[in-house]
Amino acid sequence: MSLIQSLRPGGKHGLSSKESRDPIGYAVAALSRLAQSDVLDRVGLRKQAEHTVFTITRAGFKTATTASRPFARSGRGDAVGARPTSAPRTGVFDLTPTEDEQMLVDVVTELAQEVLRPAAAEADEACAAPAEVLAAGLEVGLPILGLPEELGGISEERSAVAGALVAEALARGDMGLAVASLAPGSVATALGLWGSEEQQQTYLPAFTEPAADATVPAAALALGEPSVLFDPLTPATTATRTGEGLVLNGVKSGVVRGAEAELFVVGAELDGSPVLVLVESSTPGLEVVADPGMGVRAAGITRLTLTDVAVPADAVLGATDGTTYAECVRLSRLAWCALAVGTGQAVLDYVTPYVKEREAFGEPIAHRQSVAFMVANIAIELQAMRLLTWKAAARAAAGKDFSREVGLARRLCAEKGMQIGLDGVQLLGGHGYVKEHPVERWYRDLRAVGVMEGAVLI
Repeated sequence: MSLIQSLRPGGKHGLSSKESRDPIGYAVAALSRLAQSDVLDRVGLRKQAEHTVFTITRAGFKTATTASRPFARSGRGDAVGARPTSAPRTGVFDLTPTEDEQMLVDVVTELAQEVLRPAAAEADEACAAPAEVLAAGLEVGLPILGLPEELGGISEERSAVAGALVAEALARGDMGLAVASLAPGSVATALGLWGSEEQQQTYLPAFTEPAADATVPAAALALGEPSVLFDPLTPATTATRTGEGLVLNGVKSGVVRGAEAELFVVGAELDGSPVLVLVESSTPGLEVVADPGMGVRAAGITRLTLTDVAVPADAVLGATDGTTYAECVRLSRLAWCALAVGTGQAVLDYVTPYVKEREAFGEPIAHRQSVAFMVANIAIELQAMRLLTWKAAARAAAGKDFSREVGLARRLCAEKGMQIGLDGVQLLGGHGYVKEHPVERWYRDLRAVGVMEGAVLI
Protein backbone atom coordinates (compact mmCIF):
# COMPACT_ATOMS: atom_id res chain seq x y z
CA MET A 1 0.00 0.00 0.00
CA SER A 2 1.44 3.36 -1.03
CA LEU A 3 1.81 6.27 1.33
CA ILE A 4 -1.04 8.22 -0.29
CA GLN A 5 -3.38 5.21 -0.34
CA SER A 6 -2.71 4.48 3.31
CA LEU A 7 -3.89 7.95 4.23
CA ARG A 8 -7.27 7.64 2.56
CA PRO A 9 -10.36 6.68 4.56
CA GLY A 10 -10.27 3.00 5.32
CA GLY A 11 -6.48 2.76 5.00
CA LYS A 12 -4.13 1.86 7.77
CA HIS A 13 -3.63 5.51 8.57
CA GLY A 14 -7.06 6.68 7.43
CA LEU A 15 -8.10 10.25 8.15
CA SER A 16 -11.17 11.15 10.11
CA SER A 17 -14.17 12.58 8.25
CA LYS A 18 -13.32 16.02 9.60
CA GLU A 19 -9.75 15.77 8.31
CA SER A 20 -10.93 14.49 4.94
CA ARG A 21 -12.94 17.68 4.46
CA ASP A 22 -9.76 19.75 4.69
CA PRO A 23 -8.87 20.90 1.12
CA ILE A 24 -5.28 19.79 1.47
CA GLY A 25 -5.64 17.49 4.44
CA TYR A 26 -4.49 14.41 2.57
CA ALA A 27 -1.47 16.22 1.19
CA VAL A 28 -0.35 17.53 4.57
CA ALA A 29 -0.78 14.14 6.19
CA ALA A 30 1.03 12.40 3.35
CA LEU A 31 3.91 14.81 3.37
CA SER A 32 4.18 14.64 7.15
CA ARG A 33 4.45 10.88 6.87
CA LEU A 34 7.23 11.26 4.32
CA ALA A 35 9.73 12.31 6.97
CA GLN A 36 9.02 9.03 8.80
CA SER A 37 9.11 6.84 5.71
CA ASP A 38 12.17 5.33 4.08
CA VAL A 39 11.74 7.23 0.81
CA LEU A 40 14.66 9.53 1.46
CA ASP A 41 16.81 6.63 2.60
CA ARG A 42 16.08 4.73 -0.60
CA VAL A 43 17.29 7.56 -2.82
CA GLY A 44 20.93 7.28 -3.86
CA LEU A 45 22.00 10.89 -3.68
CA ARG A 46 25.27 10.28 -5.47
CA LYS A 47 23.99 7.70 -7.89
CA GLN A 48 22.54 8.54 -11.29
CA ALA A 49 19.22 6.88 -11.95
CA GLU A 50 19.38 3.36 -13.38
CA HIS A 51 16.01 3.77 -14.99
CA THR A 52 15.92 6.55 -17.58
CA VAL A 53 14.00 6.14 -20.80
CA PHE A 54 16.60 8.03 -22.76
CA THR A 55 20.03 9.61 -22.28
CA ILE A 56 20.81 12.56 -24.48
CA THR A 57 24.19 12.38 -26.15
CA ARG A 58 25.97 15.20 -27.87
CA ALA A 59 24.46 14.09 -31.15
CA GLY A 60 20.98 13.85 -29.65
CA PHE A 61 18.46 11.20 -30.71
CA LYS A 62 15.31 10.72 -32.70
CA THR A 63 12.65 8.19 -31.75
CA ALA A 64 9.01 7.34 -31.99
CA THR A 65 6.89 8.02 -28.93
CA THR A 66 6.56 5.36 -26.28
CA ALA A 67 3.68 2.92 -26.52
CA SER A 68 1.14 4.11 -24.00
CA ARG A 69 -1.04 1.98 -21.78
CA PRO A 70 -4.54 1.33 -23.15
CA PHE A 71 -6.81 4.14 -21.95
CA ALA A 72 -10.25 2.50 -22.02
CA ARG A 73 -13.01 4.91 -23.03
CA SER A 74 -15.59 5.38 -20.30
CA GLY A 75 -18.11 7.93 -19.14
CA ARG A 76 -20.49 10.01 -21.23
CA GLY A 77 -18.80 12.12 -23.84
CA ASP A 78 -21.49 14.83 -23.78
CA ALA A 79 -21.50 15.22 -19.98
CA VAL A 80 -19.60 17.98 -18.19
CA GLY A 81 -16.86 16.58 -15.97
CA ALA A 82 -16.46 17.32 -12.26
CA ARG A 83 -14.92 20.68 -11.44
CA PRO A 84 -13.16 21.90 -8.29
CA THR A 85 -15.09 24.69 -6.59
CA SER A 86 -13.58 28.13 -6.20
CA ALA A 87 -11.90 29.02 -2.92
CA PRO A 88 -13.94 31.30 -0.61
CA ARG A 89 -13.56 35.04 -1.18
CA THR A 90 -12.74 36.68 2.10
CA GLY A 91 -12.12 40.14 0.70
CA VAL A 92 -9.03 40.42 2.90
CA PHE A 93 -5.69 41.09 1.23
CA ASP A 94 -3.68 38.53 3.16
CA LEU A 95 -1.35 36.22 1.27
CA THR A 96 0.06 34.52 4.36
CA PRO A 97 -0.08 30.73 3.88
CA THR A 98 -2.45 28.88 6.17
CA GLU A 99 -1.08 26.57 8.83
CA ASP A 100 -1.70 23.52 6.64
CA GLU A 101 -0.15 25.21 3.62
CA GLN A 102 2.92 26.11 5.65
CA MET A 103 3.27 22.49 6.78
CA LEU A 104 3.07 21.49 3.13
CA VAL A 105 5.80 23.99 2.24
CA ASP A 106 8.06 22.82 5.07
CA VAL A 107 7.93 19.14 4.08
CA VAL A 108 8.26 19.77 0.33
CA THR A 109 11.20 22.08 1.04
CA GLU A 110 12.86 19.26 2.97
CA LEU A 111 12.20 16.94 0.03
CA ALA A 112 13.77 19.48 -2.32
CA GLN A 113 16.85 19.92 -0.14
CA GLU A 114 17.41 16.26 0.70
CA VAL A 115 16.45 14.62 -2.61
CA LEU A 116 16.34 17.07 -5.52
CA ARG A 117 19.36 19.25 -4.86
CA PRO A 118 21.94 16.45 -4.35
CA ALA A 119 20.78 14.79 -7.59
CA ALA A 120 20.59 18.02 -9.61
CA ALA A 121 24.12 18.25 -11.00
CA GLU A 122 24.16 14.73 -12.47
CA ALA A 123 20.59 15.12 -13.75
CA ASP A 124 21.55 18.37 -15.47
CA GLU A 125 24.50 16.65 -17.13
CA ALA A 126 22.44 13.64 -18.24
CA CYS A 127 19.43 15.74 -19.31
CA ALA A 128 17.15 13.30 -17.49
CA ALA A 129 15.55 13.05 -14.06
CA PRO A 130 16.57 10.04 -11.92
CA ALA A 131 13.80 7.50 -11.41
CA GLU A 132 14.27 7.69 -7.64
CA VAL A 133 13.61 11.43 -7.60
CA LEU A 134 10.46 11.03 -9.71
CA ALA A 135 9.30 8.21 -7.44
CA ALA A 136 9.72 10.42 -4.38
CA GLY A 137 7.47 13.03 -5.99
CA LEU A 138 4.84 10.40 -6.73
CA GLU A 139 5.05 9.11 -3.18
CA VAL A 140 3.97 12.45 -1.75
CA GLY A 141 1.07 12.76 -4.21
CA LEU A 142 2.25 15.51 -6.56
CA PRO A 143 0.09 14.28 -9.51
CA ILE A 144 -3.17 14.60 -7.54
CA LEU A 145 -2.63 17.86 -5.66
CA GLY A 146 -4.79 19.79 -8.14
CA LEU A 147 -7.65 17.27 -8.37
CA PRO A 148 -10.89 17.39 -6.35
CA GLU A 149 -11.76 14.50 -4.06
CA GLU A 150 -14.57 13.24 -6.27
CA LEU A 151 -12.02 12.62 -9.03
CA GLY A 152 -9.62 10.80 -6.71
CA GLY A 153 -7.63 13.87 -5.71
CA ILE A 154 -7.21 15.55 -2.35
CA SER A 155 -8.89 18.97 -2.55
CA GLU A 156 -12.42 20.26 -2.30
CA GLU A 157 -11.64 23.61 -3.89
CA ARG A 158 -9.21 25.03 -6.41
CA SER A 159 -5.68 24.74 -5.08
CA ALA A 160 -3.76 27.28 -7.16
CA VAL A 161 -2.17 28.76 -4.04
CA ALA A 162 -1.05 25.35 -2.76
CA GLY A 163 0.22 24.54 -6.25
CA ALA A 164 2.27 27.75 -6.36
CA LEU A 165 3.73 27.04 -2.92
CA VAL A 166 4.68 23.49 -3.92
CA ALA A 167 6.30 24.63 -7.18
CA GLU A 168 8.25 27.32 -5.34
CA ALA A 169 9.43 24.89 -2.67
CA LEU A 170 10.51 22.25 -5.20
CA ALA A 171 12.41 24.80 -7.28
CA ARG A 172 14.54 25.66 -4.25
CA GLY A 173 16.07 22.23 -4.81
CA ASP A 174 16.32 22.35 -8.61
CA MET A 175 14.08 23.87 -11.26
CA GLY A 176 14.69 21.14 -13.85
CA LEU A 177 13.82 18.31 -11.48
CA ALA A 178 10.83 20.29 -10.20
CA VAL A 179 9.49 20.63 -13.75
CA ALA A 180 10.01 16.92 -14.42
CA SER A 181 8.18 16.03 -11.19
CA LEU A 182 5.28 18.44 -11.76
CA ALA A 183 4.61 17.67 -15.45
CA PRO A 184 2.29 14.62 -14.98
CA GLY A 185 0.27 16.46 -12.33
CA SER A 186 -0.11 19.40 -14.69
CA VAL A 187 -1.89 17.19 -17.22
CA ALA A 188 -4.05 15.69 -14.46
CA THR A 189 -4.94 19.18 -13.24
CA ALA A 190 -5.89 20.20 -16.78
CA LEU A 191 -8.22 17.21 -17.02
CA GLY A 192 -9.76 18.16 -13.69
CA LEU A 193 -10.30 21.77 -14.74
CA TRP A 194 -11.61 21.28 -18.27
CA GLY A 195 -12.13 17.59 -19.03
CA SER A 196 -15.50 16.09 -19.91
CA GLU A 197 -16.89 13.21 -17.87
CA GLU A 198 -15.66 10.74 -20.47
CA GLN A 199 -12.18 12.27 -20.59
CA GLN A 200 -11.88 12.30 -16.81
CA GLN A 201 -13.07 8.72 -16.36
CA THR A 202 -10.84 7.54 -19.19
CA TYR A 203 -7.54 9.13 -18.19
CA LEU A 204 -7.61 10.21 -14.54
CA PRO A 205 -7.72 6.71 -12.97
CA ALA A 206 -4.19 6.14 -14.28
CA PHE A 207 -3.06 9.16 -12.21
CA THR A 208 -5.16 8.62 -9.10
CA GLU A 209 -5.34 4.82 -8.86
CA PRO A 210 -2.57 3.24 -10.97
CA ALA A 211 -2.65 -0.52 -11.36
CA ALA A 212 -0.52 -2.64 -9.07
CA ASP A 213 1.97 -3.37 -11.88
CA ALA A 214 2.06 0.22 -13.20
CA THR A 215 2.96 3.67 -12.03
CA VAL A 216 1.57 7.11 -12.73
CA PRO A 217 2.08 7.79 -16.45
CA ALA A 218 4.48 10.43 -17.65
CA ALA A 219 2.44 13.14 -19.35
CA ALA A 220 3.30 16.42 -20.99
CA LEU A 221 1.69 19.78 -21.73
CA ALA A 222 2.88 20.83 -25.21
CA LEU A 223 2.17 24.49 -25.98
CA GLY A 224 5.51 25.95 -27.10
CA GLU A 225 6.76 25.98 -30.69
CA PRO A 226 10.25 26.48 -32.19
CA SER A 227 9.45 29.58 -34.22
CA VAL A 228 10.75 33.13 -34.15
CA LEU A 229 8.55 35.57 -32.18
CA PHE A 230 6.28 32.70 -31.14
CA ASP A 231 2.94 33.85 -29.72
CA PRO A 232 1.42 31.11 -27.54
CA LEU A 233 -2.09 32.38 -28.27
CA THR A 234 -1.67 31.84 -32.02
CA PRO A 235 -0.12 28.39 -32.43
CA ALA A 236 1.12 27.33 -35.87
CA THR A 237 0.15 23.71 -35.16
CA THR A 238 -3.17 23.01 -36.86
CA ALA A 239 -6.12 20.74 -36.12
CA THR A 240 -8.21 20.09 -39.25
CA ARG A 241 -11.66 18.57 -39.11
CA THR A 242 -12.30 15.40 -41.11
CA GLY A 243 -15.24 13.07 -41.38
CA GLU A 244 -13.78 10.88 -38.63
CA GLY A 245 -12.37 13.49 -36.25
CA LEU A 246 -9.33 15.77 -36.31
CA VAL A 247 -5.93 15.64 -37.98
CA LEU A 248 -3.03 17.46 -36.30
CA ASN A 249 0.11 18.77 -37.99
CA GLY A 250 2.91 20.84 -36.48
CA VAL A 251 5.94 20.89 -34.22
CA LYS A 252 5.90 21.52 -30.46
CA SER A 253 8.95 22.39 -28.39
CA GLY A 254 9.72 22.42 -24.68
CA VAL A 255 7.94 19.10 -24.15
CA VAL A 256 8.94 17.64 -20.77
CA ARG A 257 9.99 13.96 -20.72
CA GLY A 258 8.53 13.60 -24.21
CA ALA A 259 10.19 10.28 -25.03
CA GLU A 260 8.52 8.55 -22.10
CA ALA A 261 5.24 10.47 -22.01
CA GLU A 262 2.10 8.41 -22.53
CA LEU A 263 -0.30 11.31 -22.89
CA PHE A 264 0.12 14.78 -24.41
CA VAL A 265 -2.03 17.89 -24.17
CA VAL A 266 -1.23 19.66 -27.43
CA GLY A 267 -2.04 23.25 -28.29
CA ALA A 268 -3.35 23.72 -31.84
CA GLU A 269 -5.52 26.03 -33.92
CA LEU A 270 -9.00 24.71 -34.75
CA ASP A 271 -11.45 26.73 -36.83
CA GLY A 272 -9.51 29.93 -36.17
CA SER A 273 -9.28 29.50 -32.37
CA PRO A 274 -6.57 27.92 -30.20
CA VAL A 275 -7.62 24.71 -28.45
CA LEU A 276 -6.15 21.92 -26.32
CA VAL A 277 -6.17 18.40 -27.78
CA LEU A 278 -5.54 15.13 -25.95
CA VAL A 279 -3.14 12.89 -27.87
CA GLU A 280 -2.06 9.44 -26.70
CA SER A 281 1.57 8.58 -27.41
CA SER A 282 0.60 5.41 -29.27
CA THR A 283 -1.16 7.47 -31.95
CA PRO A 284 0.60 7.09 -35.34
CA GLY A 285 2.41 10.12 -36.67
CA LEU A 286 4.16 11.24 -33.47
CA GLU A 287 7.93 11.61 -33.32
CA VAL A 288 10.17 12.83 -30.49
CA VAL A 289 13.56 14.50 -30.94
CA ALA A 290 15.91 15.40 -28.11
CA ASP A 291 15.99 19.17 -27.69
CA PRO A 292 18.16 20.08 -24.68
CA GLY A 293 18.60 23.76 -24.01
CA MET A 294 20.61 26.09 -21.85
CA GLY A 295 18.57 25.48 -18.70
CA VAL A 296 16.07 23.12 -17.03
CA ARG A 297 18.04 20.30 -18.62
CA ALA A 298 17.05 17.79 -15.95
CA ALA A 299 13.47 17.99 -17.22
CA GLY A 300 14.45 16.05 -20.36
CA ILE A 301 13.18 18.67 -22.81
CA THR A 302 12.22 17.30 -26.24
CA ARG A 303 10.62 18.41 -29.50
CA LEU A 304 7.40 16.72 -30.62
CA THR A 305 6.58 16.46 -34.33
CA LEU A 306 3.00 15.70 -35.37
CA THR A 307 2.49 14.47 -38.93
CA ASP A 308 -1.11 13.73 -39.92
CA VAL A 309 -1.94 12.62 -36.39
CA ALA A 310 -5.56 11.48 -36.36
CA VAL A 311 -7.59 11.83 -33.15
CA PRO A 312 -11.33 11.64 -32.48
CA ALA A 313 -13.37 14.84 -32.43
CA ASP A 314 -14.01 14.46 -28.69
CA ALA A 315 -10.28 14.68 -27.98
CA VAL A 316 -10.59 18.46 -27.62
CA LEU A 317 -10.13 19.44 -23.97
CA GLY A 318 -12.48 22.17 -22.77
CA ALA A 319 -14.04 24.92 -24.86
CA THR A 320 -13.27 25.42 -28.55
CA ASP A 321 -13.57 29.22 -28.52
CA GLY A 322 -10.06 29.81 -27.14
CA THR A 323 -11.04 30.56 -23.54
CA THR A 324 -9.80 27.25 -22.15
CA TYR A 325 -6.54 27.58 -24.06
CA ALA A 326 -5.99 31.14 -22.80
CA GLU A 327 -6.60 30.09 -19.20
CA CYS A 328 -4.15 27.21 -19.65
CA VAL A 329 -1.47 29.63 -20.86
CA ARG A 330 -2.06 31.90 -17.86
CA LEU A 331 -1.91 29.03 -15.35
CA SER A 332 1.26 27.76 -16.99
CA ARG A 333 2.89 31.18 -16.75
CA LEU A 334 1.84 31.33 -13.12
CA ALA A 335 3.62 28.03 -12.49
CA TRP A 336 6.80 29.31 -14.12
CA CYS A 337 6.63 32.41 -11.92
CA ALA A 338 6.47 30.20 -8.83
CA LEU A 339 9.43 28.19 -10.11
CA ALA A 340 11.38 31.42 -10.63
CA VAL A 341 10.65 32.54 -7.07
CA GLY A 342 11.88 29.22 -5.68
CA THR A 343 15.10 29.24 -7.68
CA GLY A 344 15.68 32.90 -6.84
CA GLN A 345 15.32 32.05 -3.16
CA ALA A 346 17.91 29.30 -3.60
CA VAL A 347 20.32 31.87 -5.04
CA LEU A 348 19.75 34.24 -2.11
CA ASP A 349 20.16 31.47 0.45
CA TYR A 350 23.45 30.42 -1.16
CA VAL A 351 25.13 33.78 -1.71
CA THR A 352 24.26 35.30 1.69
CA PRO A 353 26.55 33.08 3.80
CA TYR A 354 29.12 32.99 0.99
CA VAL A 355 29.72 36.77 1.00
CA LYS A 356 29.94 36.73 4.79
CA GLU A 357 32.61 34.02 4.79
CA ARG A 358 34.58 34.93 1.68
CA GLU A 359 37.42 37.29 2.60
CA ALA A 360 39.32 39.76 0.46
CA PHE A 361 41.91 42.26 1.72
CA GLY A 362 41.53 40.95 5.25
CA GLU A 363 37.75 41.24 5.66
CA PRO A 364 34.54 39.56 4.43
CA ILE A 365 33.41 40.87 1.06
CA ALA A 366 29.97 41.49 2.60
CA HIS A 367 31.53 44.56 4.24
CA ARG A 368 31.77 46.17 0.81
CA GLN A 369 28.75 48.32 0.03
CA SER A 370 28.59 47.17 -3.58
CA VAL A 371 28.28 43.55 -2.41
CA ALA A 372 25.85 44.27 0.43
CA PHE A 373 23.60 46.36 -1.82
CA MET A 374 23.56 43.65 -4.49
CA VAL A 375 22.44 41.01 -1.97
CA ALA A 376 19.82 43.40 -0.58
CA ASN A 377 18.53 44.07 -4.07
CA ILE A 378 18.12 40.34 -4.69
CA ALA A 379 16.01 40.09 -1.53
CA ILE A 380 13.87 43.09 -2.51
CA GLU A 381 13.16 41.91 -6.05
CA LEU A 382 12.53 38.37 -4.84
CA GLN A 383 9.90 39.53 -2.39
CA ALA A 384 8.17 41.54 -5.11
CA MET A 385 8.16 38.48 -7.39
CA ARG A 386 6.71 36.34 -4.61
CA LEU A 387 3.90 38.75 -3.71
CA LEU A 388 2.78 39.20 -7.31
CA THR A 389 2.83 35.44 -7.89
CA TRP A 390 0.88 34.68 -4.72
CA LYS A 391 -1.69 37.36 -5.49
CA ALA A 392 -2.27 35.96 -8.98
CA ALA A 393 -2.59 32.44 -7.53
CA ALA A 394 -5.07 33.64 -4.90
CA ARG A 395 -7.28 35.24 -7.57
CA ALA A 396 -7.10 32.11 -9.70
CA ALA A 397 -8.13 29.94 -6.74
CA ALA A 398 -11.09 32.25 -6.03
CA GLY A 399 -12.29 32.02 -9.62
CA LYS A 400 -11.57 35.68 -10.34
CA ASP A 401 -9.99 37.15 -13.44
CA PHE A 402 -6.23 36.98 -12.88
CA SER A 403 -4.95 37.83 -16.36
CA ARG A 404 -3.58 41.23 -15.29
CA GLU A 405 -1.92 39.84 -12.16
CA VAL A 406 -0.27 36.93 -13.96
CA GLY A 407 0.91 39.25 -16.73
CA LEU A 408 2.60 41.51 -14.20
CA ALA A 409 4.07 38.55 -12.34
CA ARG A 410 5.50 36.98 -15.47
CA ARG A 411 7.08 40.21 -16.67
CA LEU A 412 8.70 40.79 -13.29
CA CYS A 413 9.79 37.19 -12.76
CA ALA A 414 11.26 36.87 -16.26
CA GLU A 415 13.22 40.11 -15.99
CA LYS A 416 14.27 40.09 -12.34
CA GLY A 417 14.73 36.34 -12.21
CA MET A 418 17.47 36.57 -14.84
CA GLN A 419 19.00 39.49 -12.96
CA ILE A 420 19.03 37.51 -9.72
CA GLY A 421 20.81 34.65 -11.47
CA LEU A 422 23.33 37.04 -13.00
CA ASP A 423 23.96 38.78 -9.67
CA GLY A 424 24.43 35.41 -7.98
CA VAL A 425 27.13 34.48 -10.45
CA GLN A 426 28.72 37.91 -10.05
CA LEU A 427 28.78 37.69 -6.25
CA LEU A 428 30.68 34.41 -6.37
CA GLY A 429 33.28 35.84 -8.72
CA GLY A 430 35.26 33.07 -10.41
CA HIS A 431 33.39 30.47 -8.36
CA GLY A 432 30.15 31.56 -9.96
CA TYR A 433 31.37 30.41 -13.36
CA VAL A 434 32.32 26.85 -12.45
CA LYS A 435 30.09 23.84 -11.89
CA GLU A 436 31.52 23.25 -8.44
CA HIS A 437 28.90 25.72 -7.24
CA PRO A 438 25.22 25.42 -8.28
CA VAL A 439 24.67 29.13 -8.98
CA GLU A 440 25.69 28.86 -12.64
CA ARG A 441 23.02 26.19 -13.12
CA TRP A 442 20.40 28.30 -11.38
CA TYR A 443 21.31 31.22 -13.65
CA ARG A 444 20.75 29.03 -16.72
CA ASP A 445 17.45 27.78 -15.32
CA LEU A 446 16.14 31.26 -14.51
CA ARG A 447 16.59 32.36 -18.11
CA ALA A 448 13.98 29.78 -19.13
CA VAL A 449 11.17 31.61 -17.32
CA GLY A 450 10.75 34.21 -20.06
CA VAL A 451 10.81 31.79 -22.99
CA MET A 452 9.12 28.56 -21.85
CA GLU A 453 5.42 28.15 -22.53
CA GLY A 454 3.38 25.26 -21.21
CA ALA A 455 5.15 22.24 -19.68
CA VAL A 456 3.63 22.86 -16.21
CA LEU A 457 0.55 24.55 -14.77
CA ILE A 458 -1.06 24.98 -11.37
